[in-house]
Amino acid sequence: MSNTDDKTPKHTRRDFLRASAALGAGASMALSSAASYARIIGANDRINLAFAGVRSRGKALIGSAAAVGGNSVNVHTLCDVDSNVLAELSASVSDLTGSTPKAVADYRRVVDDKDVDAVFIATPDHTHAPFAIYSMEADQHVYLEKPGSHNPHEGELLAKARERYGLVVQMGNQQRSAPTSIEAVSDIREGLIGRPYMGKAWYANTRGSIGTGRVTEVPDWLDWDLWQGPAPREDYRDNLVHYNWHWFWHWGTGEINNNGLHEMDICRWALDVHLPTRVTSSGGRYQFDDDWEFFDTQIATYEYEGGKQIAWEGRSCNGHPFFGRGRGATIHGTDGTVMLDRNGYSLYDHAGQLIKQVNERARSGTTDVVGAGALTNLHIANFFAAIRDGEALNSPIEDGRISTLMCHLGNIAQVHGGALDIDPETGRIKNNRDAMRMWRRDYAQGWEPKV
Repeated sequence: MSNTDDKTPKHTRRDFLRASAALGAGASMALSSAASYARIIGANDRINLAFAGVRSRGKALIGSAAAVGGNSVNVHTLCDVDSNVLAELSASVSDLTGSTPKAVADYRRVVDDKDVDAVFIATPDHTHAPFAIYSMEADQHVYLEKPGSHNPHEGELLAKARERYGLVVQMGNQQRSAPTSIEAVSDIREGLIGRPYMGKAWYANTRGSIGTGRVTEVPDWLDWDLWQGPAPREDYRDNLVHYNWHWFWHWGTGEINNNGLHEMDICRWALDVHLPTRVTSSGGRYQFDDDWEFFDTQIATYEYEGGKQIAWEGRSCNGHPFFGRGRGATIHGTDGTVMLDRNGYSLYDHAGQLIKQVNERARSGTTDVVGAGALTNLHIANFFAAIRDGEALNSPIEDGRISTLMCHLGNIAQVHGGALDIDPETGRIKNNRDAMRMWRRDYAQGWEPKV
């Protein structure tokens, strides 16, 4: 609720939101206490939201949050280092909600604002974990777009910060909120395909070349220093912003974390596995000779205790589909196979005959760069319910960081010999000091996250 119409002291409202969230986290707080807070605050209290990174995916999150939250939320602050998109979205939000949000370029102004209750982070990968940790330190709940971290060390910090500060932190792998995926996983657990033992995930797209960038003047609409944030400083190049940073180690995490994470996470969920014992990866940059530093073609496999395995095939520049789909996952068992994507699930017998088909009631984007749709709405609704009512999160960061780590380990294996042995208790790499050097990164002075 804005300061103009909120008659309740700020700390009381914040305490209520935290008390409600704590119930879902298993805190030993009496229900009567939460109810008394609710009586004090009243039914019209709103959660003040901030959005960081408001172009593309961030814009979709704003629309979904406003649609799902209605009068129970307030788009309080927009944060972006692109002054053009910040002005454009500020005007759009004013038209959408009837009130004008604050507009800031520096995320630290979001953290400093005591009126902000929850933040949505859709900035480049290298800022995800640091920004989320800064917000948790400031007592702000977090909806964090995937991947949860730029490197494995940051994932450890996220889990530690969540435990320390007791806030709601949801990772944006929105298929975890898909009713059909929830049904499919439940059916698999109940023996629909017998004993499940393998998951196959894929992503296929036809991306073009990013060319060869030139060091040039920073555009007047971009705050390049703030864009770099936690990353050690480099010169501005003309083929990085707004999207191609994904393909550079300094800022991005490659296709496996950009898109592979979604379906690998579904496989891990369906197979009910945690951390692998062994990771292998092969592939390369085959389609173009340009500045792209990651792999446009990659096959990563993960072995787990109990005789289970997950494999991911990523083709960034060859969009030939599986099952007529650019992305999806299959779970294979002793009695059949389940195919899942964002828009439904199918059951097949061993002869490939379709036995069951369940479709989502509303569709979601798949291989576009926005991924908007019904599942984002459902995932955000779950986030709001966790804050207000203590509802269990569909993708708490403690679990989300495991799927993110899978992808990091795939990249590290690709760089360091193609295979890694993993400690299934910690996820750390065994007997390979060179590979473990990729566990964390260097940070710009004053930006390193610590918990």
